[in-house]
Amino acid sequence: MERKIITADGGSMINQFVRLYQYRSLILTFARRDIKIQYAQTFLGILWSVVRPLSGLLIYTVFFGFILKVDTGNIPYPLFAFSGMICWYAFSNLISQSGRSLIESQNIINKTYFPKLILPLSKVLVISVDLMVTVLILAAIMLYYHFPFQLNLIVIPLVLLVNIIVALSLGIWLSALTVRYRDFHHIIPYLVNFGIFVTPIFYPATLIPVKYHFLLYLNPVAGVVEALRWSLFGGELPSFHYLYGLIIATLFLITGLFYFLKSESRISDTV
Repeated sequence: MERKIITADGGSMINQFVRLYQYRSLILTFARRDIKIQYAQTFLGILWSVVRPLSGLLIYTVFFGFILKVDTGNIPYPLFAFSGMICWYAFSNLISQSGRSLIESQNIINKTYFPKLILPLSKVLVISVDLMVTVLILAAIMLYYHFPFQLNLIVIPLVLLVNIIVALSLGIWLSALTVRYRDFHHIIPYLVNFGIFVTPIFYPATLIPVKYHFLLYLNPVAGVVEALRWSLFGGELPSFHYLYGLIIATLFLITGLFYFLKSESRISDTV
């Protein structure tokens, strides 16, 4: 009887993606596991997906809305801020979780073979649960302020998908690099915490001087935030200069996938 030997040698890049598709059911399996672990032995359970963003919104509304009195025009500040928080929370959480995905699953990696890219990809489903909850909260806030719903809302799924792709462009790189250089495991939280202040989450992009707008355009999350606010509140289309940041994110995603798949055979020996 012929024996079939399964190895971590992925062969061509196309073969590795084919193998990833063959193991696609594992993405759902790992996602279910992570969701259960996330809310296991907690009193509020999945309600934490509601408590966390609302408590953050309360803090930022008091500080930026009442104390600093950031001007957001005819958009109530809580609604303005929460629209940015949706993008940033999904972005930062996906980076953090996908970046740690290989380290946290080292026992499974060492015991059996499967395409390791499944681990960071499964985090997309985990984050999507919280993302859907925050979108529902946003809808409730809009109803509370009697803010009109408009046709632009149909592009929201596309905007959120781009947000996830932008996060993966960094998360896949970090997941592979963290295996070899554990320093990234400690650096990631600092980078994420700093990034929120250079992204127009709690303040409008118009507050940034024009001479620094090129930095804003290079930030892919800024473009996603502006696109989401346009889809919610209308107004002028975001500047096409935001495409620069999305192009950079696309390059990061492509190179990150190549680096991850090329180094996959060494992951089991390193974690």
